[in-house]
Amino acid sequence: MSYGLDLEDLLALAVGAARAGGDIVARSFDDPPVARSKAVGDWVSDIDTSSERAVRAILTEGAPTIPVFGEEEGGERAALGWLVDPLDGTTNFLHHFPVVGVSIGLVADGKPIVGVVHAPMLGDTYTAMRGGGAHRNRERLSVSNRPTEQAVCATGFPFRRADLLAGYLPMFESALAAFEDLRRAGAASLDLAWVASGSFDGYFELALGPWDVAAGALLVEEAGGRVTDWNGDDGAWLDSGNIVVGNPEVHARILEIVAPGPTVSGAPSPA
Repeated sequence: MSYGLDLEDLLALAVGAARAGGDIVARSFDDPPVARSKAVGDWVSDIDTSSERAVRAILTEGAPTIPVFGEEEGGERAALGWLVDPLDGTTNFLHHFPVVGVSIGLVADGKPIVGVVHAPMLGDTYTAMRGGGAHRNRERLSVSNRPTEQAVCATGFPFRRADLLAGYLPMFESALAAFEDLRRAGAASLDLAWVASGSFDGYFELALGPWDVAAGALLVEEAGGRVTDWNGDDGAWLDSGNIVVGNPEVHARILEIVAPGPTVSGAPSPA
């Protein structure tokens, strides 16, 4: 379906919104925030909600006909709409670990078409629009071309689902045998951005929210990488939250590793 959108204008709007949310995060980084637990290991702070409201206000003012759906306060999910994670890596934030991001993706008919991942504590803004490439601070990005045995891949742990841990452990053993090393940074949007930039060679995780992955996955695609779910389906990852990305060689190897692993259906609901 054609929406007659000016993607450059919408990308600029999303950059402004992400930086406004990031300013709130950065100003509050050294202050003890008010936080509550959504689930075991899953936190939300007053900074999450403040950032989301700032992002929502800018997006709504700049594109009033496009609905906004945020991780913390929900909203309307539509065929064309924004997906917002106002503070990706809240646990990192609460522990003063600066790997945190603001993620904004514009999705049309199940496909991200605009994406911004802003890392306020690191000074980086990652941007992409469909057909326009991926950039970090205006530098064009490309996924790595490292072979599998030299790859460093990112992942996540099933902190929301302790029952899945036993199924994860054999995959970690296989991944450590296949790749040079694994990393767990704790912010999916930045894991994806770092795959797009070639810092990481691949990434896999289960049961993420669409707000976690919409922007970052577009970065990877526009940087020449592959994005699928754990079954290799390139059209199902946004809804399932089960994602595998990487340069083509590493992506294929990750799929082999996760094939016998646990699966879940359905991403988490907003708080």
